[in-house]
Amino acid sequence: MSPPPRTARRRRLAAAIALVVIVAAGLLVHRAAPSSPATDVAGDALYSVAVYTGLVTLFASGRRSALGALAVVWCVAVELFQLTGVPVALAAAFPPIALVLGTGFDARDLVVYPLAVVVAAAVDAMVGRRGGMTSGDRGLEST
Repeated sequence: MSPPPRTARRRRLAAAIALVVIVAAGLLVHRAAPSSPATDVAGDALYSVAVYTGLVTLFASGRRSALGALAVVWCVAVELFQLTGVPVALAAAFPPIALVLGTGFDARDLVVYPLAVVVAAAVDAMVGRRGGMTSGDRGLEST
């Protein structure tokens, strides 16, 4: 059973607004913050949260667990793809692609991604409860 269309629309709108803020924060960390392990972790966390939030925007009636799992799979696949060297070559030809595919494998990212997605899903659930809706494991369902 999927949430009512009105509820899915609210979740989609909230996710879309959050996605804009998350991407802006990620670009700010990328451009303005000095390069350090902390900014690297922050960027990786923001990336995975953006993936989760993007999936919520696309599939507002989806289960948090499924969207979270898909976000983690995407992030891990992108990280492993970096081992091939293809993202580096693509970034040399079109530098903005590095923001999506990265350029260098870092095993630490494989830990950051799932942790950040869990936090994002928890925030998603809290937003649903604050809006006077139950969270369950599905999107936001009306009470």
